[in-house]
Amino acid sequence: MTTATLAAQSGGEDFADMRRRIRAIFIGSIGNLVEWYDFYAYAAFALYFAGAFFPSSDPVVQQLNAALLFAAGFLVRPLGGWLFGYLADHHGRRGALMLSVSLMCFGSLMIAVTPTYASIGVYAPMLLAVARIIQGLSLGGEYGTSATYLTEMADQRNRGFYSSFQYVTLIGGQICALLVLLVLQKIFLTNDEIRAWGWRIPFFIGALLALVALYMRRTLHETGAFEAAKQTVKKTSSLRALMRYPREVLLVVGLTAGGTAAFYTYTTYMQKFLKLSVGLTDDQTTIVTLSALFFGMALQPIYGAISDRIGRKWLLIAFGVTGVLFTIPLLTTLQNVRGPFAAFLLIAAAWMIVSGYTSINAVVKAELFPTNIRAIGVGLPYALTVSIFGGTTDSVALWFKSLGHENWFYYYLTGMIGISLVVYVFMRDTKADSAMHRHE
Repeated sequence: MTTATLAAQSGGEDFADMRRRIRAIFIGSIGNLVEWYDFYAYAAFALYFAGAFFPSSDPVVQQLNAALLFAAGFLVRPLGGWLFGYLADHHGRRGALMLSVSLMCFGSLMIAVTPTYASIGVYAPMLLAVARIIQGLSLGGEYGTSATYLTEMADQRNRGFYSSFQYVTLIGGQICALLVLLVLQKIFLTNDEIRAWGWRIPFFIGALLALVALYMRRTLHETGAFEAAKQTVKKTSSLRALMRYPREVLLVVGLTAGGTAAFYTYTTYMQKFLKLSVGLTDDQTTIVTLSALFFGMALQPIYGAISDRIGRKWLLIAFGVTGVLFTIPLLTTLQNVRGPFAAFLLIAAAWMIVSGYTSINAVVKAELFPTNIRAIGVGLPYALTVSIFGGTTDSVALWFKSLGHENWFYYYLTGMIGISLVVYVFMRDTKADSAMHRHE
């Protein structure tokens, strides 16, 4: 056989392998988008359906009750991180990914069809709570499992780039939820119609999309890393195995704390901030929020590709340093602007900082752990940290605002990023020293 023939065959195999990787990463990412769309549709439409489940003459009380159930979805995420991490590490990434999107489908469908308080009384909010808990379990499992799957399917040279699509689709899910709200508001329904029955539409859409994602995920290949580990690693308790890596677990907590607080500040809380503190109209708030999310989404693969060239650690340090230096000036200036374009530019600047964390946090965590505990190692400590520091961002910010000291939140966020910066400085660069090919 000639050298040219061998080269041609090798090139064909490389191309086929690349196509297989891209297809697997695309399907895995699309499922992640659907999961986050379903989860955030609740937040986007809570204003309209709160009265249907929580009878009260005070709309603030209704929103508070709805917000408490939103928080409940975060509280059960660590349980989802443990459960799905165990399944992914013991029985395969593919099965865990299919189960997580199935649960999200069921939770969304429950919300879509649950009768109102006027029809079944106290059972209505109880069923809504069950649906949110199911969604929280699903999302808690999705992060660790999808981060592990995307990282293991990517080739070593472009691992940062490919794994960045987890946050591309995560942000994309939020964008889709807001776009559905905008389309219903501006084109198809009046506010009264959305409040009466239209709020059910996004949850039907979410359940349908989850079924599509489930159908697509059924064709996913299991990762080579899991198959190799299955042949060589003796099965043991995931938690017991994880306890052998206390440093790595603490690293996940430390590198996540500041990043997740910043991420939720510029996503879920920013809508409230633009309305209540900046003073933009409802339409301006929606447009600025959507535009900033699109900008942030576009940055993720760029930063991921940069990490493949210069390493993960330097990108994380850049996020930490710029976050500590510019968070207070950015938010202080944003609070005092009055135009939507100026607000967008400032939030875009914030995204240029935060993307140093969001684009690569999944791959960094996956590179910390060996194959046999990677899913639970990524998912469980991350879910715990997000529940404590990410899910509480809105509450902390609004509490400081209620005290008349909104700027204290700026210092709180800066402090959280500063804590993570210390971790970034002293951690190893996982690109150069990765556990990706270790089975223990």
